[in-house]
Amino acid sequence: MYFKYANFFIESFAESFTFFGSNLEVSTLNIILPVGISFYTFQTLSYTIDIYRRSLKPTNDIISFFAFVAFFPQLVAGPIERASHLLPQFYVTNKFDYKQVRSGFQLMLWGFFKKVVIADRLAILVNEVYNNPEAYSGSDFIIATLFFTFQIYCDFSGYSDIAIGLARSMGFDLMKNFDSPYFSKSITEFWRRWHISLSTWFRDYVYIPLGGSKKGKYRTYYNLFLVFVVSGLWHGAAMTFVIWGAIHGTILVLEKATQKFREKLFVMTRFKKDEVFSGLVSGLITFSIVAFAWVFFRANSFDEVQHIISSMFSSQKGHDLYELGLSEFNFNLSIILIVVLLVLEYINNYVNLKVYLNNRNVILRWGFYFILLFTIMLYGVYGGDSPEFLYFQF
Repeated sequence: MYFKYANFFIESFAESFTFFGSNLEVSTLNIILPVGISFYTFQTLSYTIDIYRRSLKPTNDIISFFAFVAFFPQLVAGPIERASHLLPQFYVTNKFDYKQVRSGFQLMLWGFFKKVVIADRLAILVNEVYNNPEAYSGSDFIIATLFFTFQIYCDFSGYSDIAIGLARSMGFDLMKNFDSPYFSKSITEFWRRWHISLSTWFRDYVYIPLGGSKKGKYRTYYNLFLVFVVSGLWHGAAMTFVIWGAIHGTILVLEKATQKFREKLFVMTRFKKDEVFSGLVSGLITFSIVAFAWVFFRANSFDEVQHIISSMFSSQKGHDLYELGLSEFNFNLSIILIVVLLVLEYINNYVNLKVYLNNRNVILRWGFYFILLFTIMLYGVYGGDSPEFLYFQF
């Protein structure tokens, strides 16, 4: 709390005085935020709470406990593991297993592709526009927001794949953290697919203790909304993050409140030939809400949010597509990469591509992975401007 929120509460306290027509001058603290503090705090909290609930026995092996808290693959950006799942894995001795190592390296390779080739390339345009909002307008922000939508996904899911793959190669099993979230047909479904370790943590340790859905519908709505406001505050000590969480919380409450009505409406108007169309519409609406909410997540201040949103919905003409920080080649390559990502993830929803590849002959299987490796080497974004993992700051 102190490391992450001291300045936020100091500044919020000072700003509250402006409502009474006076200004309060305060000094904030120059605090170096420990990397990954939220992740290992949540992990140790779950251990403590599970012991309090008597659903977990405390360990007598202090080495295994500290290994659980500071397990380096997922220490700084998750997935947030439960002690009941990860801690027992430190009690056993792992031997070299070729299949596990191969599977782990394959997953790491895909993670590096998403991070270095896609996310870091998209970041060039996103950073250029969002860090200089006064120089851009109109469609510039729409393009930058769409690029950020895929940047943050490829960045964070790429890290998760690398962490899970590295742990797997050493004989450890970490939970799945992403499941093609941009194919969700509702915000409720989105949060079952996005940052799964965090959403399930809030469900088990915040939502359910508040009463969950067992104390009436209005209390359920309150609990849902509060959980997502807290989730927004967890992501960052700024009002933009709180509003981002509030947007998701509001939509979730609306989905919950209108669920029966929407189900009846769908049954009344349902035709087999329209199922694909209705799913597509629901998916596009959900994606649009998620992308719009990312504006609050990415903007550097609330004043910038106001400028960006007003510009997005104005008739102002933006810059040429190739004047937003990326060359013509890299801009077009970014579009191609996003399409390739979506196609592969869509196919993977129906056919497990990793299992499919592992069942192919050696030439086809290793040929694919070598192509992926050379793509990372040739088209990866490297150098001083290459950003760190976005979730390192949380």
